[in-house]
Amino acid sequence: MKDSELKERLESYLGKRLQGTVEIANMVSLSGGACQENFSADIKVNGGPESGQYQTVYRTDKGASLLASLSRINEFKVCRMAFEAGVKTPEPFWLESDQSVTGNPFYFMKRIQGKATGRFVVKDPSLNKVRKRITQELAENLARIHSVTPEKCKDEKLKEVLNLGQHVGGKTIAQGSVQALRSQLESMDGAYPAMEIILNWLEKNAPESDAVVLIHGDFRTGNFMVNSEGLQGIVDWEFAHWGDRHEDLTWLCMRDWRFGKLNKEAGGFADRSEFYEIYEKASGVKLDPIKIRYWEVMGNLRWAIGCIGQAERHLSGKDKGIELASIGRRACEMEYEAMRLVEESIK
Repeated sequence: MKDSELKERLESYLGKRLQGTVEIANMVSLSGGACQENFSADIKVNGGPESGQYQTVYRTDKGASLLASLSRINEFKVCRMAFEAGVKTPEPFWLESDQSVTGNPFYFMKRIQGKATGRFVVKDPSLNKVRKRITQELAENLARIHSVTPEKCKDEKLKEVLNLGQHVGGKTIAQGSVQALRSQLESMDGAYPAMEIILNWLEKNAPESDAVVLIHGDFRTGNFMVNSEGLQGIVDWEFAHWGDRHEDLTWLCMRDWRFGKLNKEAGGFADRSEFYEIYEKASGVKLDPIKIRYWEVMGNLRWAIGCIGQAERHLSGKDKGIELASIGRRACEMEYEAMRLVEESIK
């Protein structure tokens, strides 16, 4: 669908929904993620109970989706749940599940300021004075995300979706994650002996979890917006699920998300110990070093398999792109890092 046609359809749809006349201006395609696309849009509503002006982002599905990624409908529900828990994330609204409107479900969210690109977050001089504040805000907001538990989720269908088809609890959180990764690896062409070794280690060393909490699922540099005033919002919730808090905490600290600032283990912008200390204070939970090592190994394996999957999207012709192809070549980096962490754990 052409952008002009999409704009006309949305104006007509919103006019009926909001009981007024709707004008959309400055509708511009934004860089999207792996399984969704976004448009910036200024919306003016004349008349009706929601009359006013809105600076929004329109978010909808893209051609191909990734394994374990949420539908836009469920992503909206997670965003709403996090927003209501006090997490600094753009407020979502105007969800539409009827595919006949534009061809896919969609929703709008409040447009926020700032940038998310890794190089900007870790290297731009405009952030030199606020990186400590960003560290504080991110740790506190991650604690708020993890304050959401299955018991607090009133939507039974969403609660089940966030289980990812697994029985979640205690040791089964880690075991379920290992099983899911093993299934993904078995579905891929070729042999990956290093990944098999890592999977075997993860299976053998699966720890108990202290609690089941909401996991962002992709909490890293590149998925939060910042500017010279600090954190503006956490975005990209399509991999949210119930799980072990150490998964999010170690995903941020993986070597691949430091964007060249390897000495700053927390996302390339802070010391890991500093980030964890703030998180512990905000959450009231003492982190376990053994679980930290375990889930960091898991994260590296997950991303290694993800890299192969990205390359397969390109090679299959489903979603061709040089970026997808190049990401596929990086799987060996994550294999090496996971093996290094395993070796350190047995010394």
